[in-house]
This record gives sequence, C-alpha cells and structure tokens, in this order.
Amino acid sequence: MTTTAPQGRTELLRPDRSPVRVLVVDDEAPLAELLSMALRYEGWEVRSAGDGAGAVRTARDFRPDAVVLDVMLPDMDGLAVLGRLRRELSDVPVLFLTARDSVEDRIAGLTAGGDDYVTKPFSLEEVVARLRGLIRRSGTAAVRSESTLVVGDLMLDEDSHEVSRRGAHIHLTATEFELLRFLMRNPRRVLSKAQILDRVWHYDFGGQANVVELYISYLRKKIDVGRTPMIHTRRGAGYLIKPGE
Repeated sequence: MTTTAPQGRTELLRPDRSPVRVLVVDDEAPLAELLSMALRYEGWEVRSAGDGAGAVRTARDFRPDAVVLDVMLPDMDGLAVLGRLRRELSDVPVLFLTARDSVEDRIAGLTAGGDDYVTKPFSLEEVVARLRGLIRRSGTAAVRSESTLVVGDLMLDEDSHEVSRRGAHIHLTATEFELLRFLMRNPRRVLSKAQILDRVWHYDFGGQANVVELYISYLRKKIDVGRTPMIHTRRGAGYLIKPGE
C-alpha cells in the first residue's frame, strides 16, 4: 500500500519534491512484497526485481535513490549485481540483505561498495531505519516540512499553498486547494458531499451537492487528466483520494 507518511515522522523527498525511489531486489517474492509494502507506507515509490539481470534493467529505467539488495540471487550474486549497478548509478546507496552472518561476508559486501548490511531474519522497522539513514547521508533527498501532505506522487504544502504531482506544479484556486487539502488529509476515506460542504464551504448540506460535483470535476482536470486517476467517486457515498495504482 501507499499512504501518507506515518504521523510524527518527517518525509524524505527528492530534490524535485517527488517521492524517494527505492528498488527492492530479492528472489523471495513474499519477502520482496512485504518489504515493498513497508517502504510504500513511508510514502516512497518502490519497484522490485527477482534476479540480478532484472535489477540492472529496472535500475536503468527507474533511477532509484536507494537499493535493497539480496546477496543470494538465482542468476548472479549480489556483489556482481552491485558492480553492474555502480556502473549505471555510481552514488546510489545500497543496503545488502543476507542470510549469512559471518564477519568475512560482511566485509566482502562493504568492500565491494555496499553501504550497509542487514542479516535475515530482520525487522521491517530496522530496514526502513537503515534506509532512511543511508538516503539522508547520501544527500539525494531533503526532509519535508510537517506542513506537507503526501499521497502517492501528489504533494500539497499547507504553508506555501503549492501543489505538485511528480514534481510538476499544479495551480489551484483557493476553493480547489481547500477541497484537495480535505481529501488529502483523509486518504482512502470516502467523504460524503455533506462532509465536504461543511468542511470546505462551511455550511450544512441543503441541496447544494452540485457545487461539490462541480469542484471535484475541476480538481480532476488539474490533478488526474493525462495521469493515473487519484480522485474517485463512490456512488451514493461520496469521494475519496488514493494513490494511483
């Protein structure tokens, strides 16, 4: 899943204010998916690969800000993959995952250019914390302020009133901004027309549902046109915003 960042935790962003990108490389599909879900919960954009060749291809296209790399892969070992990744992305931080726990294996991984090492079994919290540290130290990401709302690749700064999707600025009127802010403060939650009227227009529901429909259509034209839709209608219930699939 992809949600806004957990409460009380600052979010890391790329210089263009788009979400941090992480590549997960592991041939154990359930583990790769579990890791990917945990990283998406941080608000990061995640792709995965199940072997070394796929990792190199994905990295070339995705240009990740960090890589989680299993040492044991079906087609080549992680050290060989790291060497090929370094030719494409010389400075990307790499966190090794391995079932090996010997000092020699750790030294080999770090000597080959890995930045950190986690031994299986591990906690998801540890992997996330290690990645956050690597990304911060690499200087490839900035910390977002607490005033920034993030849902998928859409960001809204409550202080500056700036809105962007995947780094592209989106101009909104004051009412459009308030409507989007209300939706983004409640990601994946269906909000009724009455709730929206009360929060955005500050009056009770009284036959004015058409104004909500009108402004939802305005937002869709600015947020969703030409992109994966994020604003959705639930007939008879209301509207919600969620990351594009």
